[in-house]
Amino acid sequence: MGKTGLIRHTFYLVEQAKEARCFYVDLYQTDSLQSLVTKLASTVLGQLDSTEEKVVRKISSFFKSLRPAVTFDPVNGQPSYTVAVQAESAEASLAEVLQYLEQAHERCYVAFDEFQSINDYEDKKVEALLRAHIQHLTNVQFIFSGSQRHVLENMFATAGRPFYQSTQLMHLGCIGHDAYLQFAREKFATRDIDLPDDVFSIIYNRLSGHTWYVQCVLNRIFETCEHQVSLQFANDTIEQIVEEYEPTYISFMRLITAGQKKLLKAIAAEHSVNELLSNAFLSRHSLGATSSVKSAAKVLVERELLLHDNDGYQVYDRFLEQWLKR
Repeated sequence: MGKTGLIRHTFYLVEQAKEARCFYVDLYQTDSLQSLVTKLASTVLGQLDSTEEKVVRKISSFFKSLRPAVTFDPVNGQPSYTVAVQAESAEASLAEVLQYLEQAHERCYVAFDEFQSINDYEDKKVEALLRAHIQHLTNVQFIFSGSQRHVLENMFATAGRPFYQSTQLMHLGCIGHDAYLQFAREKFATRDIDLPDDVFSIIYNRLSGHTWYVQCVLNRIFETCEHQVSLQFANDTIEQIVEEYEPTYISFMRLITAGQKKLLKAIAAEHSVNELLSNAFLSRHSLGATSSVKSAAKVLVERELLLHDNDGYQVYDRFLEQWLKR
């Protein structure tokens, strides 16, 4: 839904207003506490001090286990920092980095994106360790975001998990139709392209208002259209993008069972299904036993091919939905 862009934009505004210091840490490619601390340390190191002398002095006094190396550019004299986090001292290094942030003269915000990645670490104690350190900080605020909604909900809304009831939950929904329309029309006007309201509505509704997919289509139209966007041009653009993804979607279909594929097509045909196990839906698409459909849906949600929320079940990838409908 555009969570990363939203976080980065918000951080930009906060930094511009000099209200706080903001740090964005993407955990997607991390696989251990060691790699998490390395990412975090590399992001914040040397960013909270006004002069090079203060940076070097504070780093040497703060980081005992981290052993950061400071080098200076021979041309402009600017320092750069590298860290070498050792697996056996990763916990101590984490404490040092967080204390470095806590004692800053400015309030700090840290965004851990794709936070659900820690759920796959071999060391299952990392979640509890992070919670233990974070709960005592008063100068540092955290944002935990991720694209695997069901995993994040399990981490933050399940009793017994370390982060249970420790945060304010925020579901990021669609950008409203009218606000998105105004934004899009203003952008298209910079190239003297007219985007009629009804054409935008078709694009928005076909893609369920999902930010990434709507933005992808509008961007393609913005690049290729010259004067006025017709409904035919918009539909052709969507079809062209879907065709580009077709080899990927064919690969997806090879990785799931016949029953899962049939359920996916049935949900795509109806766009959204509230009563997945209703007799009407099952018989309309000849899906068979409810137990088989239930287990197929569970696997598809876990693989992020299906999205299950308050609106029911939908195909997660909006372009995949369009491809399945064909």
